[in-house]
Amino acid sequence: MIHSMTGFGKSFVQMPLKKITIEIKSLNSKNLDLSVRMPQLYKEKELEARNLIASHLERGKVECNIFIDITGEETQNTLNAPIIKGYIAQMMEIIPQEKVDFTELMKMAVRMPDALKVERAEIDEEEWAAVKKHLEIAVKNLKEFRRQEGEKLKLDFTQRIQTIREQLAESLQYEGQRIETVKERISQNLKELAVTVDESRFAQEVVYYLEKLDINEEKVRLTNHLDYFEETMNSAEHSGRKLGFIAQEIGREINTLGSKSNHSEMQKCVVKMKDELEKIKEQVLNIL
Repeated sequence: MIHSMTGFGKSFVQMPLKKITIEIKSLNSKNLDLSVRMPQLYKEKELEARNLIASHLERGKVECNIFIDITGEETQNTLNAPIIKGYIAQMMEIIPQEKVDFTELMKMAVRMPDALKVERAEIDEEEWAAVKKHLEIAVKNLKEFRRQEGEKLKLDFTQRIQTIREQLAESLQYEGQRIETVKERISQNLKELAVTVDESRFAQEVVYYLEKLDINEEKVRLTNHLDYFEETMNSAEHSGRKLGFIAQEIGREINTLGSKSNHSEMQKCVVKMKDELEKIKEQVLNIL
């Protein structure tokens, strides 16, 4: 069973005064590249969150974001009254009394440094337990997304492997024509040279030349590689790297077929096989 490295998972928990949303998305990567962004309130729990995510996910560029939306009237920010009064007093000293506008002074004062006091809140363990629970749910949703994407990729791979098989079978139809064409070309070249040829020696040389162009070994190896690709694709393990290696071996055999084809129709089949293989290679990079 193959899984994609691309995925998205989301969950949220509603608290009395806030809504906490957890989003996790992933893209393809050679290793696990994990990024976690969370409010300052939860920073001390970042390592725990990273370990939890890493225990469920393997490869991929994974980004986790935790957001807090305040839904109640409670706030951790309070006005620093002495500081604000001090700012206003200083401004009144430099502004003529007849031009004093207390509303404008207040607007300016609250924007000055230290006008607001931020009280650091201690993390609520029950709240964090709820966040942790929904973090696991978000990861589970991400894995399900990956599984569904993997099913789509598996279907695509199966169709493309079948197309390569069909093109291989079609190319073999021209093998007899190819051999006859090679024989005629050699005979015609010898006739143009106008030399006497030992027929026995000529037959030996033709056989030797045709053996170098024989594609039976490549055909067998290519078929085996295609079978192994499908077998690996249907295995229970995560096989993205292995599928990539097998695709490289498939490419070698197709290239050898192309170099030995010596027939325009066979070369067309080889080009079609290469096209399908390139599309497979692009998608294999996204397999877990």
